[in-house]
Amino acid sequence: MAISSTMYRRTEPRSAEARSGVSTYKDLLAQVKAAGLLERRVGFYWTVFGVLVGVAVLAWATVVIFGHSWFALIPAGVLGIVFTQFAFLSHEAAHRQIFASRRWNDEAGRIVGVFFVGLSYSWWMNKHNRHHGNPNTIGKDPDIEQDTVSFIEEDAVKRRGFLRLLTRVQGWAFFPLLTLEGANLHWLSVRAVVTGEHVKGTARGRAFEGVLLLARFGLYFWAVFAFMPFGIAVAFVGVQLAVFGIMMGGAFAPNHKGMPVIAEGARIDFFSRQVRTSRGITGGFWADHLLGGLNHQAEHHLFPSMARPNLRHAKALVKAHCEQHGVPYTETSLLRSYGIVVQYLNRVGLAARDPFVCPMVASLRLH
Repeated sequence: MAISSTMYRRTEPRSAEARSGVSTYKDLLAQVKAAGLLERRVGFYWTVFGVLVGVAVLAWATVVIFGHSWFALIPAGVLGIVFTQFAFLSHEAAHRQIFASRRWNDEAGRIVGVFFVGLSYSWWMNKHNRHHGNPNTIGKDPDIEQDTVSFIEEDAVKRRGFLRLLTRVQGWAFFPLLTLEGANLHWLSVRAVVTGEHVKGTARGRAFEGVLLLARFGLYFWAVFAFMPFGIAVAFVGVQLAVFGIMMGGAFAPNHKGMPVIAEGARIDFFSRQVRTSRGITGGFWADHLLGGLNHQAEHHLFPSMARPNLRHAKALVKAHCEQHGVPYTETSLLRSYGIVVQYLNRVGLAARDPFVCPMVASLRLH
């Protein structure tokens, strides 16, 4: 599968194609509703939550037993995976996938996301809702805004100093950098709750999240340093955060990176916008759980309130609809998607090289 270099440019408002796209989405939505795929699967989520709690308790029990041994790093890795799975549950609650009640979803998402995972639910909601409204859209999707990594050439060319050097090889550096993403997510959450920046909700809600974060990190660090020698405890935290960061980044990165980017102000119908910018991941049942349903990315974007177990059943309807209306549907294996992400980021990073050196000419030089 070739790396896409498509950039959707500004078009005239409400073209015939856009109006047609709205109509076809309504047809697809009617099919999905008729198939019962928007019904809640509360039993599934309670089962997943119960299993995760059981694994977490077992991991902490192992820490108590083997706390003075380097074997304690094994449950550290397990907890990194478990916290990622709890983050998926919080994400699904935020999308109203679990309960019929909006309040129940919000409370469940906040408690699981903040207390169990250590991420600000309000900060995440604000960021993620903007992404869903405008995936891969320049100036609107926060997930392609420049951070340590540049996702578009216009940002890469502005890099200076060490970051310019890093940007040149950012594709190769991407997955090693993910080992720091867990700590970064915690830091961004704490900063958002303290400052109120990029947070959706009231001051009272921020205060409640602040209390949950204090309780979460207080209990976590007490458990780590109370049952392990200092050196092992520090290594435990490092391993857990590294695994958490890799698992989180490894689940979210394949979904849109390397897919078409939409220019700011371009007008594209909802169906095409969501499908053309999304990449599905094959793998079946194991991928559904490993990636928290995010492997069905187009379906998730088209029907964000659809429960995880129903996404795989909606896939056939979406693919048939895409084929009928000539909209490309993209999916590949997980490993192949990682290769695409690395190549795409390296290609973007070329913009940070000396503008007077042509990459093609440089590759043909004799050394």
